[in-house]
Amino acid sequence: MKKSKAGYSRRAAHAGSWYTNKGHHLKQELTSMIQQAAALSTEASSSMRPLKAVICPHAGFSYSGSTAAYSYKRVQDELEQNPSITSVLVLHPSHHVYLDGCAVSGAILLETPLGNLTVDGNLRDELLETGKFSVMEQSVDENEHSGEMQYPFLALAAQVANCLERIQVLPVMVGSISGKSEAFFGKILAPFIARPNVLCVVSSDFMHWGSRFGYQPTIVCKPIHEHISELDKRGMDLIQDQEPEAFAKYLKETKNTICGRHPISVWLQAVQVNSSSQVETLDISFIKYAQSSQVMSLRDSSVSYASAIALQQQQVSS
Repeated sequence: MKKSKAGYSRRAAHAGSWYTNKGHHLKQELTSMIQQAAALSTEASSSMRPLKAVICPHAGFSYSGSTAAYSYKRVQDELEQNPSITSVLVLHPSHHVYLDGCAVSGAILLETPLGNLTVDGNLRDELLETGKFSVMEQSVDENEHSGEMQYPFLALAAQVANCLERIQVLPVMVGSISGKSEAFFGKILAPFIARPNVLCVVSSDFMHWGSRFGYQPTIVCKPIHEHISELDKRGMDLIQDQEPEAFAKYLKETKNTICGRHPISVWLQAVQVNSSSQVETLDISFIKYAQSSQVMSLRDSSVSYASAIALQQQQVSS
C-alpha cells in the first residue's frame, strides 16, 4: 500500500446503507441498544476495574449492533469515569484490499451522523516513526466498513460521557499477515496499548457459515447452529486465555472464518508481551455472543457476533 500524506476527512461512506444516515434516528437506535444491553448484562459493574480494550462486531447495526452494545456500554462507562483516556486505537481488518502489513488512517477527521471524531495525529506519527506502518489511501479507508462501524458507537459514547472534544481516534488496518508478522506488530504495539490514556477497540465478526462464504464444515450429530456456536466458543476461550499461538493453531485446524482474526492476533500478541514483561496484565472475558440466524440446513447461512472486554488486572510498572 502506498504511503500518502494525512489530511482528508474520512466520509461516513456506509451511512445510508449499513446504518441510517439520520443522526436523530441513529442516536435513538444505538442508545436503545446500549440501554437494553445494560438491562440484560450479567457483568458485575461494582468492580469497575479500568477497561483497556473491547472486541466488537462490525456488521450492519440491524444485525450486530445489539451485540456490540454490550461492549460499548462498558466503553461509555469508562469514558465517564476515567478522564485520563484521551486516545482510542481501533484495530480492524481489510476486506477489500490485500495488505501485507499494517496501515494507519490518513484522515484528520472521522465523520459520523452523530458528530465527527478527531484522529490522533500524534499517535499516528509515533507509529509511522517506527518505519513499519504505511498510510491508507482515502479510497481504501472509506471503502472499509470494519473500522467505520465502530465510529458511531464511539461518537455516541463520547457524547454521553461529555468528552467528544477530548477523545481522539486512530484507525489501524491489519492486513492478511503471517503469524510471525502478527507477533512482530504485536511487539511494536505493546507499549502503546499499555498506556493509561489509550483504549483499544478490536473489530471482528466471528464465523461466516454457508455456501456463500465458502465455509460448510462437516457437522456430526447435532444442529448446525450448535456446531457453529461450539467452534466459535473454542476460539473465544483461547482469546480469553490469552494464547495467541494456540489461537493460531485453532484457526489452522478449523479454518474458522473469523474475519478479524489478524487484528485479534496482533492485539493478543501485544497483550502477551505486556503480561510477560510485567508491564500490564489483563482479564479478557466475552460478555455477549449471537448469530444472525440459527442455521438448520445446508441452504441456510449465518454470521456470528461476539463482544468482549479486557479489564486491567494490575499495573506492575509504568
